[in-house]
Amino acid sequence: MNDRYDAGYGGDPYELVGYDEYGQPVYRQVTPAQPPQQQGYDPYGQQGQQGQQGYQNQQGYGYDPYTQGGQQAPPYDPYDTGVQQTGGGYAPYDPYGQTVVGGQPPRAEQPRTVEQPRTAEQTAYIPQQAGPAEGETDERAGDDTPEPDGREYHTAQFAFVEEPDGDSEDVIDWLNFTENRTERREEAKRRARSRLVALTVVLALVAVGGVGYLWFAGKLPGLSKSAGSKAGTTTASAAQKRDVVVVHLHNTSGGGTSTALLVDNTTTDRGTTVLLPNSLVLTDTDGTTTTLAKSVDDDGSDGTRDALDTVLGTDIEGTWRLDTPYLQNLVDLVGNIEVDTDTDVPDPAAKKKGQAPLVSKGKDQTLSGKMAVAYATYRASGEAQNAQLERFGQVMQGVLRKVSSDPGAATTTVETLAQILDPSLTDKDLGTFLAKLSDLAKGGDYKTALLPVQADGTLSADDSASVVKDVLGGTAKSPDKDAAVSVSVQNASGTKADTEDARVVLLNGGFTFLDGGTASAAQTASQVLYADAADKENATEVAKTLGLPTGTVKKGKVSGNANVSVVLGRDYEPSSS
Repeated sequence: MNDRYDAGYGGDPYELVGYDEYGQPVYRQVTPAQPPQQQGYDPYGQQGQQGQQGYQNQQGYGYDPYTQGGQQAPPYDPYDTGVQQTGGGYAPYDPYGQTVVGGQPPRAEQPRTVEQPRTAEQTAYIPQQAGPAEGETDERAGDDTPEPDGREYHTAQFAFVEEPDGDSEDVIDWLNFTENRTERREEAKRRARSRLVALTVVLALVAVGGVGYLWFAGKLPGLSKSAGSKAGTTTASAAQKRDVVVVHLHNTSGGGTSTALLVDNTTTDRGTTVLLPNSLVLTDTDGTTTTLAKSVDDDGSDGTRDALDTVLGTDIEGTWRLDTPYLQNLVDLVGNIEVDTDTDVPDPAAKKKGQAPLVSKGKDQTLSGKMAVAYATYRASGEAQNAQLERFGQVMQGVLRKVSSDPGAATTTVETLAQILDPSLTDKDLGTFLAKLSDLAKGGDYKTALLPVQADGTLSADDSASVVKDVLGGTAKSPDKDAAVSVSVQNASGTKADTEDARVVLLNGGFTFLDGGTASAAQTASQVLYADAADKENATEVAKTLGLPTGTVKKGKVSGNANVSVVLGRDYEPSSS
């Protein structure tokens, strides 16, 4: 590039003096002689008051309207370019940054005038950025690198230095809070899922266990374990654990006894009262046959308990002798009982007929101690002994529902009775046992069952299986019929109930009863017949057992397989048993 602006273009020579901050060349006019001073451009329109004068001795200034004495001050430069004219004056400058040459601005391509060279104390800064603070030194500009055009930039001029942000800690805390909150939510969800899974498993186990229990206890509809349904039922029933106590009710006023077995199946948690008819044939201690009623009177508790174990195949742990006065006290102690009565029971103490019954027939009848005893021992005229036995069973179940389920409280009740128990049972043993049965009775897991006994007092394996096998877990073993004298009884008295009465009496006497039916016509006198002379003694014993005179014993025709035949006439008087 040429250092001078050739006059050949316009006739006026210019020379290059430098470059402005945008990289544009800056020229100045070179004149051989000082031209007349031209008035510079006054942007405020005060041309008449300001005149441009040449620079004379480095001390002259253009006209200052605010100074006194008419001193001249340098021409006003609104952009402070600081470019001096040769010859001592400043070149005129228009407001658009063009150098005024000869009173007229140059062509459009004329470059701007350059700023006055910087002094050593000035610090350049990037446009649109704040300059360095006043008094700030250039000590931080240790890595100053001069630009190709001679300018220098210092690092202090740049604001790109990373400075700590006062809000950074708040942002970090917020991020940590958000992260922790998210983790807590996820952890809560995981715990909820774990609890749901655990709850599902527990409910499934409870359901399976409940169904299994219902099946095992025989309470599941359609899948209950019926007796004899499978070959292994007997074995499973026999393996169950049972606690059994025999109770004998002694009627101290009217005579006779009633027997029942109280059974607590600890395996299935079910209780049962098994009613034993007095006609049940047992084997006596000396090997002879006898009946349950006769065994209770003659053999006592131990002998009867052993005989029942032999016939029923069970294991009776103790005997509870309950006389009617103690039954009355027991009902009063538990606060009366509720029973569904099946008949009206007259008051045994009534002196006149037609008085109101002591116990009325109906559902949920409340019975006191006296009423309970009257109902448990009542047997109507001509009624079978089993009817009275079933009433006794109702009273016993009613008592069990009212006895306390707490072993301690139940033991206190037994002790309050002050009865002398059999050595096989203590007050505590009986109280604990009754408390267990009471809990089952209150929960609906208790029932009463009658042991089926044939007419001759023996047990049928098929008929008794539901009680002997399922309830007692034993096997029926009736004595051999040939061991007892068989007696055939025909009723010719005209009273149907005499047959049942004679059956009970004979069975209690140790004889085998055979039903001979009813005679077509009644007869006055009774007869006791034997066919073989060897049975004469047995016939005499039968007459005594039935309360007939020995004169009724005769040799005659004996029906069936009986050893002795009996014809009951009008002279037969039923027993009170």
